[in-house]
Amino acid sequence: MSGLASPAAKARAAEEGLDLARVIGSGPGGAVLLADVEAHLKEAPAPAKPPETLADKPARKGKPGLDMAEMRRAIAAAMSRAKREIPHYYLSHRIDLQTAQDWLAATNAERPPDRRLLMGALLIRATVRALGKVPELNGRFEGEEYAPSETINCGMAVAMRGGGLIAPAIMDSRDKGLDDIMAAMRDLVARTRAGRLRNSEVTQGTLTISSLGENGVDALFGVIYPPQVALVGFGSPRPEPVAHDGTVAARLCVTATLAADHRVSDGRRGAAFLAEIERLLQEPDTL
Repeated sequence: MSGLASPAAKARAAEEGLDLARVIGSGPGGAVLLADVEAHLKEAPAPAKPPETLADKPARKGKPGLDMAEMRRAIAAAMSRAKREIPHYYLSHRIDLQTAQDWLAATNAERPPDRRLLMGALLIRATVRALGKVPELNGRFEGEEYAPSETINCGMAVAMRGGGLIAPAIMDSRDKGLDDIMAAMRDLVARTRAGRLRNSEVTQGTLTISSLGENGVDALFGVIYPPQVALVGFGSPRPEPVAHDGTVAARLCVTATLAADHRVSDGRRGAAFLAEIERLLQEPDTL
């Protein structure tokens, strides 16, 4: 959110105990108007602060810093609004991960356990780099205008121990190599589950990645988290028959999906983005 709000919006939010950081503004520059506050209150009648503000508060006696019920209500309200207001389109593409997996195994064999990489770090790095080819997927649609972002703050879906997901961002992802991304992933997971996220990590994401890891599902088709304009999903990697070097062999593959905002991009550009992720993962040593 821009931080701007009309006096009427501020007064109404104060009456309801509503944090304006939760409200997506439709005014100039993303300013929150009275109508935006009223619409938000109808969607979430019980005022509840989002995870980003709860994370900055000390834990209440006998309870964790993050109120799971309030977090789920806030996420549900945002997702409901996203499905109503964002014209989603969806694409999926199977990617051969065997080259990346072989490189990862060889690299980790020479490292101590605390410095080993996960496939998730390669997926994030490839996604971030692919934005260089299709930059319009990295930005925020606030109010009536789309604002591309020069900075890439890549959200990463994290499962909470008490249930539910939250997607804090790895800030300035473009400037981080694989080791830096791996360290940021470990740090975010630990602080998310401890309820110690920074406000910017929850509110300033520019694109989100959701990965199912080893959960056994082939693909996921996500809902864009507003005001972002794209969400990338990776299913569970598994061996599949693939034509490679003139033969058919079992190779590790993953289904990558893209949910994107049709106001900002189209299927042709989305396809180019997924193809670029695939190309980069065939050259893991360059990531």
